[in-house]
Amino acid sequence: MNAKNWPIVKVTLPADLKGVKPGEVPAHLLRDVQPYGKLHWRAADAYHAMRDKAFADGIKPFKPVSEGDTYRSLAFQTTIFLQRYQKSPLEGASTRTWEGVKWYKKSPTMASLAAPGTSQHNLGIAVDIWSASGPRFEWMLKNALDFGFSWEVVPEEPWHLRYTAGDNVPPAVQAWLDRKKVV
Repeated sequence: MNAKNWPIVKVTLPADLKGVKPGEVPAHLLRDVQPYGKLHWRAADAYHAMRDKAFADGIKPFKPVSEGDTYRSLAFQTTIFLQRYQKSPLEGASTRTWEGVKWYKKSPTMASLAAPGTSQHNLGIAVDIWSASGPRFEWMLKNALDFGFSWEVVPEEPWHLRYTAGDNVPPAVQAWLDRKKVV
């Protein structure tokens, strides 16, 4: 499926993220996700509910690419950005603007990265799913919205999901939370 057909939903932030500086999310708003990384607690609940459903449907593994593909501090986002982008012009390179300066991606084989402070990873609401292709990606297309996740208009990043439901807990997540309470 091409990116034009990906379900894209506008992000509604959880109320407790309003006014929080991206990359400086207080620790009490973050929760560990399996097998590694952290997300905003609402996104973490939704991620775990979605992961359990993926496992039940035979989609294994279902995990972040790495710990750095969940919440990113501003310092970490800056470090990665500086590894991938440079100020010196490169013909044909994709660009980002950060602090009023145009930056050029060093290599077309590197994944693009948002400028520090502008990534949804900096708010703990984005997760990059490992090996988001084939059956895993097809499963994500059919199920991500049920758990409050959607894509951005970034055709080169089918792995990048972001939590869009704010404080409105999706029914699939609420059902997972209710089952979790009974256990």
